[in-house]
Amino acid sequence: MRGVGAFWRLLASELGLTFRRPRNLAMLAVVAVVPVVIGVPLRLMSGGDELGGMIAAVAGNSLMLTFVAFSVLVLLMMPITVSVVSGDALAGEAGGGTLRYLLAAPAGRTRLLAVKYVNAVVYAYAVTVVVALSSLATGLVLFPAGDVTLLSGTTVSMTEGLLRTALAVGYVGAGMAALAAVGLAVSAFTEVPIGAIAGTVVLVIACQVVRAIPSLDAIAPYLLPTRFLDFDAVLRSPIDTKVLGEGLLTFGAYIVLSLSIAWARFTGKDITS
Repeated sequence: MRGVGAFWRLLASELGLTFRRPRNLAMLAVVAVVPVVIGVPLRLMSGGDELGGMIAAVAGNSLMLTFVAFSVLVLLMMPITVSVVSGDALAGEAGGGTLRYLLAAPAGRTRLLAVKYVNAVVYAYAVTVVVALSSLATGLVLFPAGDVTLLSGTTVSMTEGLLRTALAVGYVGAGMAALAAVGLAVSAFTEVPIGAIAGTVVLVIACQVVRAIPSLDAIAPYLLPTRFLDFDAVLRSPIDTKVLGEGLLTFGAYIVLSLSIAWARFTGKDITS
């Protein structure tokens, strides 16, 4: 019980530091503004006859702006925000000379690593929820609310549309949580925070480049960013649970592998700073 209490106290302290840090709050503010930047032009375009696909869907119902915002943000901007927090988790402490003091307290390396990861996951979901709430608020102001026409052509009620949006939030958050695990693993190998952050972002960009090369299509399904966009499975009727399940399995595999690497490196590392 004492160990559990220590974990929650350490986590509460870590969350407080994360959500009071101006840089992290600024990133949340930026991702909150993007749906507005997307929605206003779409509203101005909605009077034309040339609309099609997702743009027409947004013009027809406010909920669809959330999915457009995710489509725009989930491949780069959201990963960058998550990479900043997860990449800084261990490297920032080491670079600032505070890591050895944390370990001098009866925290333990495994417990500290778990706290750092849970903190990064909470921030990842915070980013996801902020995007969703900003999109919903902007959509309700700019576009009509009511029944939602899915990508498969089926119409569902506003309530079911909100439930499907919640599923998309959960799925995208899981993808960002997987990326947070990757960032934590990279962070365990350096004492330079900007190096860990840049390394994680570069990995995401490299995966995007690989996905764009036709001759490498065979490995594309195993790359983490490939699964980020599968949240649109909730816009099918019925919901494509197979696609969502495969995506969640991929996220789980990345989490297990990355945390194992981070644990092996961190628990065997000579902490000098």
